[in-house]
Amino acid sequence: MAPKHKRQPSWTKLDNTAILFPVISSESMSSVYRICVTLKEDVDRDLLQQAVEKIAPWFLTFRMRLKMGFFWYYFEENDRRLPEVFEENDYPGAYINKSRNNHYMFRVTYYKKRINLEVFHALTDGYGGLLFIKELIYQYLRLAHREELADEKDRVSPGVSMDQEDSYMKNYKKAGSHDAAYGSKKAVVLKGETLPGGEVSVMHGYFKVDELKAAAKKFGLTINQYLVGNYVYAIYREYLKGGTSDLPISCYVPVDIRKLFDSNTMKNFFVVTSAKFKPEKESYSREEVLEIVAGELKRQMTRENLEGILSYNVSNEANKFLRPVPIFIKNLAIRHVYRASADTATSTMTNIGNVELREPYGKYVEHFYCMISMSRGQNMKGGIVSYNGTLTLSFTSRLQDTSIQKRFFRCITGDGVHAAVETNDFVPDPVPPEEKKAGKRKKKKGKEEKE
Repeated sequence: MAPKHKRQPSWTKLDNTAILFPVISSESMSSVYRICVTLKEDVDRDLLQQAVEKIAPWFLTFRMRLKMGFFWYYFEENDRRLPEVFEENDYPGAYINKSRNNHYMFRVTYYKKRINLEVFHALTDGYGGLLFIKELIYQYLRLAHREELADEKDRVSPGVSMDQEDSYMKNYKKAGSHDAAYGSKKAVVLKGETLPGGEVSVMHGYFKVDELKAAAKKFGLTINQYLVGNYVYAIYREYLKGGTSDLPISCYVPVDIRKLFDSNTMKNFFVVTSAKFKPEKESYSREEVLEIVAGELKRQMTRENLEGILSYNVSNEANKFLRPVPIFIKNLAIRHVYRASADTATSTMTNIGNVELREPYGKYVEHFYCMISMSRGQNMKGGIVSYNGTLTLSFTSRLQDTSIQKRFFRCITGDGVHAAVETNDFVPDPVPPEEKKAGKRKKKKGKEEKE
């Protein structure tokens, strides 16, 4: 009888965005994002572990380990035991130590009713993270409610693509010119007294989507333009104290470009636009700042510009003369370019969109959240996700001062939008008392908000 041969593990190149993260990431800059969901019932740890083990084989993207070759990093299929689910014990987006995590680049934790998925950004972006956590929720609920969901099968949802395509390289030739897509001028950096031990504070704001839409419409804006504009205005008023500045406030706004290029890839596929506002006179009104920021976003949200950014991003990777350069030299160059580009951003606000759950699972779910970790020069960031008519905006920050977040919420509620706020360390005072029920003061080191 012929001997059995061990199956060779799958491997794949890193996509154009993923190339950056292994080079720049560290304990202090984790490159980890969190997507989490709050159920209407306490989480059973054992069932959650079973759910992870059930769905992981469906997602090759999440079963990869990072390897370093002579010329590039690459992913290789990881055949080790899946990481253990455990109760949350650290701040959101903490560094994932690969060697302590069986070389997997994601983790699943829980706390009471909340399930947290944390992902090293080299694996996938928010689109891929959402697909994974939705299937995790479905599988967990099938285990937790066997009788009620007896007709639901243990399989990936219909229509979900597990495509591993590198859509950056596929669409590189279709993109526009290779002119520089990003500015090179430095931006305002939010500085101040930081939280001890590298901890991160979290503040969630909950808004009704229809109220936000009505408020944004009064200014002739989309919800995203309205939220980014008010964030920039809050920085202008609270950090710059409404004065002039030689440097602009620059807010990065990532854009998922899958629809633009008809892609369903599970790998990263987004580009970054930048909303800039440079106060050259005293006392801009909020309306003026909103108009300037919205104009910047509108100008950049064209097909031609987004194709140009993609082309610019991929041009170095596609350069045949750079391919044979050893990885240690490439890493030095990547770090240098990253440090220069990092100085051009004040903050980032990302919106991973509206989450829709299949029936009959939605009735078991309360909220979704999205949080992104800190990076060089950016001590505060915002993550947005919508579910069931509620938009949740989550601020993560290294800074002890919360005046920017408070100003932001006051701006929104001042436009007639009701808000509920909750936090892991403090409660701001911009919302009506009757709306504070979601913002109970809870203090517990190393944990996110406790519901």
